[in-house]
Amino acid sequence: MNLPYPTLAREGWPMLALSVAAALLTTAALGLGMVSGLCWLAAMLIAGFFMHAPRHVPSQAGAVLAPADGRIERIEHARDPYTDREALVISVIMQAFRVHPSRACVDGIVQQVQYFPGTPFARELVNRLPASASASVSQSSQERSAVVIDSHGRTVTLVQVAGLLARRILCHARPGQVLTRGQRYGGVRFGSRVDVYLPIDAMPRVAPGDRVSATTTILATLPTTA
Repeated sequence: MNLPYPTLAREGWPMLALSVAAALLTTAALGLGMVSGLCWLAAMLIAGFFMHAPRHVPSQAGAVLAPADGRIERIEHARDPYTDREALVISVIMQAFRVHPSRACVDGIVQQVQYFPGTPFARELVNRLPASASASVSQSSQERSAVVIDSHGRTVTLVQVAGLLARRILCHARPGQVLTRGQRYGGVRFGSRVDVYLPIDAMPRVAPGDRVSATTTILATLPTTA
């Protein structure tokens, strides 16, 4: 649901609670000063990082919306390994210290959710690489989560991939769940990549290097029938 007021992502509450508790304890022990001030500043930054303002949802029929804030890394034809089909893949690189949620890019019903923890060596390697460089590491060894959506008979696969500083992929989507465009379904902490696998006849509306905003930017359009 795209609420009309700012909200805090559910995964941000534990970190915010810990940071506020640390700030309160520091203030109680040391009083108001540089150390306690830094603790409160950290709490404010964490709150700001996980806080999400309302997003305008385009109503254009067949529009595929950006699943995350970031930059377009690649647009190419590729095999969707999660549904075994030819697809158009659009990759969005999410920068560290930017808003990190993953949002549904189409309306539809979740058909399946696949989680792959990746190999320990690959996870450590990917966590030391920029998200764009991590794209070259074999996907079979990267931590990732794939959500397959049936959108009015068309298949769309959203894949969260671990990147720089990303230590945990969060995916709240479940098979059978109905998602709406712009709805948050998870996220990756502090930078990552989201791959969007679309039907082969999808028409890109962005180009590599373009900056995109989750929900408000149209990545591509799917042909619609009258």
